[in-house]
Amino acid sequence: MKKLSIKALVAIGMLSSISYILMLLNFPIPPFPQFLMIDFSDIPALIAALIFGPLAGILVELIKNILDYFMTGSATGVPVGHIANFVAGILFVLPTYFIYSKMKSKKGMTFALVIGTLIMAFTMSVLNYFIILPAYTFFLNTPLMSAPEMRTMIVTGILPFNIIKGFIIAIVFMLIFSRMSIWLKKQSLNSNAV
Repeated sequence: MKKLSIKALVAIGMLSSISYILMLLNFPIPPFPQFLMIDFSDIPALIAALIFGPLAGILVELIKNILDYFMTGSATGVPVGHIANFVAGILFVLPTYFIYSKMKSKKGMTFALVIGTLIMAFTMSVLNYFIILPAYTFFLNTPLMSAPEMRTMIVTGILPFNIIKGFIIAIVFMLIFSRMSIWLKKQSLNSNAV
């Protein structure tokens, strides 16, 4: 059991490092606002969750955001964006993990990724409306957007962006998963063996 936990911690550390590097390789998707960036840093977190369980996925999401905050900083000085990224990652990884654990097949993974994407996109829209966008305006000391302006930004920008981002990540993950599914299952069984 001791060796297994060390193996898991080392793997989580490695996957967190990969996730952090992938977070740096972000890019915008026209025509969405420039502050909405896509990256593939949720893929290592999803791999960690599939092998070692949901806590491992959460740790990868947490560590990558802590690393990014200390290495690149934040526009506001407060990690609002990093907290939002962490929450979005969890909202994507955990539903995907739990649905796939009930339907262990390629179809099950595809379904899990679609549901994970939709849960993340819609929940992040609500959180942006009530918490994230108001926090940004507060910490940047800019005028608070009106409710109609926020709704418009979320409906025309944030929600469709998160859906597209989730589906792009899902497609890339499925390409990886189709080649690694047997290895991932074997690793998962090994990590669960006592």
